[in-house]
Amino acid sequence: MSTSRKVGGNETNARHRLMQATAAIMLEEGYAAATSRRVASKAGVKQALVYYYFPTMDDLFLAVLRSGTEVYLERQRQALAEPDPLRALWRISSEAHITGLNTEFMALANHRKVIQAELKAYIERVRDIETTALTVALRANGVDLTEFPPVVMSMFRSALARVMVDEKAIGVDLGHDEAFRFMERYIDRFDSLTATSGTVPPDLSSNDPSAEQNATAY
Repeated sequence: MSTSRKVGGNETNARHRLMQATAAIMLEEGYAAATSRRVASKAGVKQALVYYYFPTMDDLFLAVLRSGTEVYLERQRQALAEPDPLRALWRISSEAHITGLNTEFMALANHRKVIQAELKAYIERVRDIETTALTVALRANGVDLTEFPPVVMSMFRSALARVMVDEKAIGVDLGHDEAFRFMERYIDRFDSLTATSGTVPPDLSSNDPSAEQNATAY
């Protein structure tokens, strides 16, 4: 009887390891380095197993993207349920492994139509959920939505976090502390209930122990 593929935990574990390896390589070396040979080596399996579980590399990339999407959407739902949703979302966006992986998928989407379609649907879904929730939260706090359009605030938050993470990755941090404090003041303007002072900016380049464990998370 063939033992090339075991059912149950071993099969799930091998598939998950391949996905984790792919996400880690994308973060560390860029999406172009995530070849079947490189992924298999990092996952500690034979190269043939990559195509056994994923018919094409696009299927593997899609699996990583979809896994991350579900994790991020759950974290987004939790953040939006907090008393200070915008600050919670800002903290998530400031996590290097989340924003860094998203940047790699954005680059990959320029060359792979199937990735582009999946990423487009994901971004629109996230923005729609976030905009709707922010509209309710800001209105409840008496914020003028014409001055602080929820969809613009969502874009501003994610864009600033992405720039800071991308620059930090290449050693640029000029203006980062100022940008962080500006965002904190920006949030404080309409969320006096959770306004804080002297907040220390997160280390955007730190390797949180959970980052590798949740390497496919957005």
